[in-house]
Amino acid sequence: MVGAGAFGGWTALHLLELGARVTLVDAWGAGHLRGTSSDESRIIRCGYGGKDVYSRWAWRARTLWQRYERAWRMQLFVPAGVLWLIAKEDGYTRASISGLERLKIPYQRLSLAELRQRFPQFSTAGLRFAYFEPQAGFLRARAATQAVAAAVDRAGGRVLIAEAQAPAGAGPRLKKLSLKSGGTLAAAHFVFACGPWLPQLFPALLGRRILSTQQEVFYFGPRAGDGRFDAPTLPAWIEPASAFYGIPADSARGVKIADDRSGPPLDPTHGERTASRQSLENAHAYLERRLPALQGAPLVEARVCQYERTPDSHLVIDRHPQYDNVWLVGGGSGHGFKLGPALGEFVARHVYPEPAAGRRGALGRRASPLLPQMRIGACAWPENTPRPGTRSF
Repeated sequence: MVGAGAFGGWTALHLLELGARVTLVDAWGAGHLRGTSSDESRIIRCGYGGKDVYSRWAWRARTLWQRYERAWRMQLFVPAGVLWLIAKEDGYTRASISGLERLKIPYQRLSLAELRQRFPQFSTAGLRFAYFEPQAGFLRARAATQAVAAAVDRAGGRVLIAEAQAPAGAGPRLKKLSLKSGGTLAAAHFVFACGPWLPQLFPALLGRRILSTQQEVFYFGPRAGDGRFDAPTLPAWIEPASAFYGIPADSARGVKIADDRSGPPLDPTHGERTASRQSLENAHAYLERRLPALQGAPLVEARVCQYERTPDSHLVIDRHPQYDNVWLVGGGSGHGFKLGPALGEFVARHVYPEPAAGRRGALGRRASPLLPQMRIGACAWPENTPRPGTRSF
C-alpha cells in the first residue's frame, strides 16, 4: 500500500481485517503537511447533487467513523451538523434534496426566518432558504489520518516511511516495488493511493486525469469567551453560490473559511505553501458578509493544502491496465476524505476478495457487500489546465 492518507490508510486497515499481510508506505509518514489528508478538519455530509453512490458512501463512512472512534476511544467525528446556505434553488440543490429523501437520510428545510432563529450567527442577505443535515458534521482530519496508521501498526501491519518509485517491468504482474532509498518490496498486490503524487508516478495514465491545485484555508479567531462560533453551537456550512465553506472553531482553533474553487497548480513536493494576500482578503470579505459578528476577527492561522481534481470530480478507482495486481486509487477532488472508511472497505474487497478462513476483523465483523465500482474513464483535462472556477461540491 503506497500512501498513508485517507484512502491508503483505510484500505490498509480493511485489508488487515480481511486477513491480508500489509505494508503501508508513505514518503513522509501519516499526517505530514504535504498530504491532502493533513489539514485539521474536513466536512462530512451526504448532499451530493443526486450522485447517490457518494451519498451512500458518506452515510456508510459516517457509521464507520463512529464505530472506529469508539473502538479507539478518541473523537474524530464532531456531529455539529452541516448547513447548506442556498441563494438559488438550482438543479444541484434540488437533486441533493431529492437524493437525501430517496435514501432516507435526515435533513431539515429552513426558511430564512427559521434560519435566523436557529443559527443567528449567519446573515441571511442574498439567501433564499437553507437546509440542514443534522447527522452530518466534520472530521478531525490530521488526527484521524495518524490514528488510522497507528491502528494499522497495532493490527500487525508494517508502517514504513519510504519513497516508492514508479512500477517497472512489462507485466502482466508487478513482482517487486523499488524504493528510492534502496531495496524493494515484494507483494501479491500493490495499491497506489498517494494523492497528488499519482500523476507523477503514472504520467501517461493519470497526468491529464488528476490535477493538483493549491487550496488556501484560513482560521479566524473569535473574541475571548465567545462560544457562538464553537461546535456544535455553530454548524459546518456550505454556500454553493459563493463557493465558500466553513467549519466551526474546534480544538482551540478559530473558525475555518475556505474557497472551494480551483487554485493554481501546485507541486506537492516542492511547492511553497504560502497563502496569497488576495485569497485572505476574499476570505475576510466573505466572513464579514456572512458572519457579521466576526467582522474584524484576526487571522490566527493560514494553510495551503491541495486538491487532486479530476475533470468530473469523480474518484479514480481501477486496476492498472498493464498490471493485473496493481490498483490506482485517488482523485478525491476535495470531497474524498470523508469517504475514507467506506472507500477503503470497498477497495479492500476488490483487491483481496476472499477473507482468510475463520478470520474476522478487529471489530468482530466482516466487511459489507461491494458497492458499485468506479473506473478510469476517457475523461481528461484539456491542455493548458486548470479550468478556472471548477468546484467539488
